[in-house]
Amino acid sequence: MTFQFQPIPAKAGVGLRAEHYKDAADKPGAVSWYEVHPENYFGLGGVPHHYLELIRRDHPVSFHGVGMSIGSVDQLDKGHLKRLRELIDHYQPGHVSEHLSWSSVNGTYFNDLLPIPYTEEALDHVTEKVQQVQEELNQQLIIENASTYLEYTSSTIPEWDFTNALAKRTGCGLLLDVNNVYVNARNHGFSARKYLSEVDPRYVKEIHLAGHTVKSVNETEIRIDTHNQLICDQVWELYQYAISRTRKMPTLVEWDTDLPDFSILLNEVAQAQTLMDQSCAQAA
Repeated sequence: MTFQFQPIPAKAGVGLRAEHYKDAADKPGAVSWYEVHPENYFGLGGVPHHYLELIRRDHPVSFHGVGMSIGSVDQLDKGHLKRLRELIDHYQPGHVSEHLSWSSVNGTYFNDLLPIPYTEEALDHVTEKVQQVQEELNQQLIIENASTYLEYTSSTIPEWDFTNALAKRTGCGLLLDVNNVYVNARNHGFSARKYLSEVDPRYVKEIHLAGHTVKSVNETEIRIDTHNQLICDQVWELYQYAISRTRKMPTLVEWDTDLPDFSILLNEVAQAQTLMDQSCAQAA
């Protein structure tokens, strides 16, 4: 089957996980669009491709990568990019995104998305990497702000200025993860609203929403981006502020572990859509 390109609509969608394949395939009108991790489809055939092809017939999809290690000093994995390009050519995703992070050293990969320092040197390095990826894929890349639990003392550039500059230099888009902004703001003591006010809305192509976990470590509260909870009230409030600046925007609800019934995800998607519609009506 050959799919035709479909852009991601300015509506609320959901991250597709294997546990919900059948729900998504059986309810084609329930969600406007789906996001998948392309690495889960690097194998040939089988159940993942069976369901993704069924769902792709009725919906636009986006690819949200977790294994490119854009911030690493390692060379880009050409095999990874080749397989990703093959999937792009077949499924014709509306967006292809990755994280502003690193996860490899000398070819050894970690099961985590690790933070980068926000310096001029790092900006030059990531700029080169993003340009290489976009040339290899013949595709605009959309870069997501990652959740972090430590900061580098060497950082000299605010994160929002770093991502704005990256988008300006490379032509990439920005994926604004509002939950990550909130988690990082609480962990590092800055204003989440200040962050959102400084991100250039011209570069934002997509928004992510998710839940997180609050833990206490040595009597210090830390927020972990676990994607296994309902979206909290504070993140919903920040989302309202974000879309007041970006206007209607493709918005994804993520839930990766401790997956609930599909109906719970549909409720979160409906709430995001309601807030988006209200923001649009107020701006009219």
